[in-house]
Amino acid sequence: MYLSTSRASDVAGDTPAPKGPLRAVPGTVFALGLVSLVTDVSAEMVTAVLPLYLMAGLGMSPLAFGALDGLHQGATAVLRLAGGRIADRTRRHKLVAGAGYALSAACKAALLAAATPWSVAAVLAADRTGKGLRTAPRDALISLSVPPGEQGRAFGVHRALDTAGALLGPLAAFGVLWVAVDGYAAVFTVSCCVAVLGVVLLALFVREAPAPAPAPSPAPDRTRPAPLPVRTLLRLPGLRRLCVTAAVLGLFTVGDAFLYLLLQRRLDLSAGYFPLLPVGTAAVFLLAALPVGRLADRLGRRRVFLGGHVLLLGACLLLLAPVPPAGAGALLVVGVLAPLGLFYAATDGVLMAAAGPLLPAGLRTTGLAVLQTAQALARFAGSLLFGAAWTLWGPGPALALAAAGLSLSLAAVSVVGSGHAGDTANS
Repeated sequence: MYLSTSRASDVAGDTPAPKGPLRAVPGTVFALGLVSLVTDVSAEMVTAVLPLYLMAGLGMSPLAFGALDGLHQGATAVLRLAGGRIADRTRRHKLVAGAGYALSAACKAALLAAATPWSVAAVLAADRTGKGLRTAPRDALISLSVPPGEQGRAFGVHRALDTAGALLGPLAAFGVLWVAVDGYAAVFTVSCCVAVLGVVLLALFVREAPAPAPAPSPAPDRTRPAPLPVRTLLRLPGLRRLCVTAAVLGLFTVGDAFLYLLLQRRLDLSAGYFPLLPVGTAAVFLLAALPVGRLADRLGRRRVFLGGHVLLLGACLLLLAPVPPAGAGALLVVGVLAPLGLFYAATDGVLMAAAGPLLPAGLRTTGLAVLQTAQALARFAGSLLFGAAWTLWGPGPALALAAAGLSLSLAAVSVVGSGHAGDTANS
């Protein structure tokens, strides 16, 4: 189960693997986890205050916020593919990822100058561009660092560290809002400083993945050009099936920002406590990421991925239930945030762990980017549809439609997936 010392040193240079529960992963995975932890503190400081800042502070409509929330998911689709392709061609995964981290850090500073909803949207689009550039190369570095049977564990460790940042970010935003006179500007300033620290950690401690050994190939056919990598990847049945599954379910995945707004409306929470809602989700994600990753390695990554969406459906149905009595507000908060955290634990890293072994090492980043793009575009469309339904019919009917669509999608992909025998512990 544990990587050998020589394997870890080959991947992570001279960086020793950490002691204790994280000793099963090489230093590269742990270092990337620390970078993600710091970066997520920065990102979640902004994300925690953004819904109220835009809708209550700057007067953005639900439809416009739905478009902006979808922008977070889908506007970087082309950049994901471009970043993946550049990283695979140059074998400079760290450099491409670092460019994405640096761009996002610069955008945190630019938020200080944005004073209208759409100027904020433009800055956030650039920030998402940075995320689009870095995500696939970062995940490829993780995937190339461990053997196929331990992908779920490695991604679980990384996502646990990443989620520790998501837990600390809203708490930091909450503290800044309580002590600062100009709360939002102070949040953006602190967020920028933390993001710069993440770039420094990446530069100092993350090692580049070793180049894969060249596979023997027949003499090239000079009568026709080589097929495009994306087209070649989509011919892989396993990856194609994962892309379809992620896209179909992503279309009806309600964004957590919308769920927090619905929960805040149901319980009439004050604006000062709103940044604490993501803390509950992040805490559950943090505790569950590694156990769920190990469970996915044993039980089957596709099964765990679908199970995560069942939990999200349960959270949506709970928000559609009758208004709880006065003393049951805390139970509603736990009943929504706990399944939401488990949903992320069962889907985020697990999807990448399922795709990694299906892809050749030389196209690992591009393949992961293709999968991320399919999911991101679907979630972009889903956020637009949810925001439009909220604007036209109200939050309750919008959530009911999303829950119905998610239920039908789960049934459809489960039936289709049951016809394939490849859903093993490592698929």
